[in-house]
Amino acid sequence: MQRRKFLTHSTLVLSGIGLSALFSCKNAAVKTTATALDLEEITIDQLQKGYADGAFTIVDVVKGYLKRIEEIDKAGPALNSIIAVNPDALKIAEELDQERLSGKSRGPLHGIPVVLKDNIDTHDMPNTAGSRALSGSIPPQDSTVAQKLRAAGAIILAKANLSEWANFRSNLSSSGWSGVGGQTKNPYLLDRNPCGSSSGSGAAVAASLCAIAIGTETNGSIVCPANNCGIVGIKPTVGLVSRAGIIPISFTQDTAGPMCRTVLDAAICLGALTGMDDRDSKTAASEGHFQKDYTSFLKADGLQGKRIGLDKNSLGFHPKVDKLMDEAVAFLKKQGAEVIDLEKVTQPGVDEVSFEVLLFEFKDGLNKYFASLGENAPVKSLEALIAFNEKDSVEMRFDQELLKKAQAKGNLQSKEYQAALMKMEKGTRTLGIDKVMNEHRLDAIIAPTGAPAWKTDLVDGDHYMGGSSSPAAIAGYPNINVPMGFVEELPVGISFYGRAWSEPVLLEIAYAYEQGTKHRKPPRFL
Repeated sequence: MQRRKFLTHSTLVLSGIGLSALFSCKNAAVKTTATALDLEEITIDQLQKGYADGAFTIVDVVKGYLKRIEEIDKAGPALNSIIAVNPDALKIAEELDQERLSGKSRGPLHGIPVVLKDNIDTHDMPNTAGSRALSGSIPPQDSTVAQKLRAAGAIILAKANLSEWANFRSNLSSSGWSGVGGQTKNPYLLDRNPCGSSSGSGAAVAASLCAIAIGTETNGSIVCPANNCGIVGIKPTVGLVSRAGIIPISFTQDTAGPMCRTVLDAAICLGALTGMDDRDSKTAASEGHFQKDYTSFLKADGLQGKRIGLDKNSLGFHPKVDKLMDEAVAFLKKQGAEVIDLEKVTQPGVDEVSFEVLLFEFKDGLNKYFASLGENAPVKSLEALIAFNEKDSVEMRFDQELLKKAQAKGNLQSKEYQAALMKMEKGTRTLGIDKVMNEHRLDAIIAPTGAPAWKTDLVDGDHYMGGSSSPAAIAGYPNINVPMGFVEELPVGISFYGRAWSEPVLLEIAYAYEQGTKHRKPPRFL
């Protein structure tokens, strides 16, 4: 396949679009140039109404987002959330405008610009996982996620920066840093961290650089950046969304999911991503469980009569977060839900065996991904990747101990791997979430998603204070983060999680909470 020249974050050129940004020395809030098209906080429904009314075209919207990327991500506060912009975005927008003029609409995502995390294959742009070893690597075909989005009429506007190798590389690295893209900033306080490996996706959505974004999660990489960046993130049941063409960590835990500013937008996006796929055997289990339209489950009174478990083990890492959680519980009860305290959700030791499973599956999955790139693969194996990094001063800013630990593991037929996998699944599912929810007849479990964003530290790495992503992530079960409030200028979120394939009831609960509280507010780039 012939390689093409791409527009990267550092060399973005936008012809015919006036670019300027004024920043207040007092609070550094972004003041973009005057424009008739205000894209800040705009929703999918509002975009579709504008298209239908003739208020603006898809081309207008794409130009507007490209302008925001140039002014906010590259200049100004320089969020550094975008690794590469799709050079064909305006051409695709023109084609979709013509389809609309001819009376054709592909559905609610027709003409909606989306940013993909840069570990999701697109056949027309590089996919790097943030690693300089894969710079310029163009996959031979789209991921299933990209295929589905294109078929639904979405425009893949850009690729988002991420924690390199989805944060499975180093013990001391900084979330949001990659060798290709550098460090992503948190749009609320620029010296704070966006969290998780889907950091660029979270920051881009929060800053309204796109309508929606797609992230991926193994453990926390959708819900943690959603927490730190004040947005909605859905980590689906593993198997609901195909992982084909996504650079992997774990066959057991990986999934892609929507990251949006509202639950409604996330529900619309999720419906476009689901379905069985021969390229990912995990999706076979979703037969009879997946929906193509999740918006029918969104009810403002969706908390009435619900039984919700509060994971008490997830509290206590931050007093101000605990206070917000107390307020959230009071709201749930006021809206007709019953809240039951839970002392334990999963069995002891599941985190340790999950880590063992990840090491085995990362080596296996990454070697298979490199093979899928064919003869043009820049590196052919995890072993070769480690050797590449050793010779690259940028890559060796942080150690690669997790890569080395994974390389030392055997194959997936080893007794050590099989034993760890069995203990992990039993401890989080049959003796974990399923058992607790059955015993208490629960519709969902809630927990604070995490602490306010910490200051980015390129010397000592991340400073996690606490979080609740592990039970759902290790079980492979769904989890939805919704904004829960602010600790000073920093957003924090609440997580709603539950048993496999329970996205409909979780969305119902999450939507009712969101609509009754409306904690989301845009960042000020302080």
